[in-house]
Amino acid sequence: MLLNLAVLVPVCASLLLSAPWTVAAYGPPSPARGILLSIYLAIGLLSALLLLRPVPAAVAALLAIQILYKITTPITTGSISNPVVISNLLIAAVHAATLIVLLKTSGVRA
Repeated sequence: MLLNLAVLVPVCASLLLSAPWTVAAYGPPSPARGILLSIYLAIGLLSALLLLRPVPAAVAALLAIQILYKITTPITTGSISNPVVISNLLIAAVHAATLIVLLKTSGVRA
């Protein structure tokens, strides 16, 4: 959850402010980019709430969803070189390791 916040706070702020780097990474402002920002904000809010009040099953579900969407980004974007795709794959690897540890230690069942 800390990794989510460490990534999403600056990314969401940059998208909201239309920072120049966001155009190269996400394209120009558009409804699709706004929908993505909404998803990022939801993940960030849930991550913050789960840090304050951890619920292992909810953490596991959030991590699983993130892993799935992040590993499919090369397919849906048609790119492996986009910086967002690269960071998604790296974060998915960290989330996968976290999920494995969580499932082994928390009693949450897959």
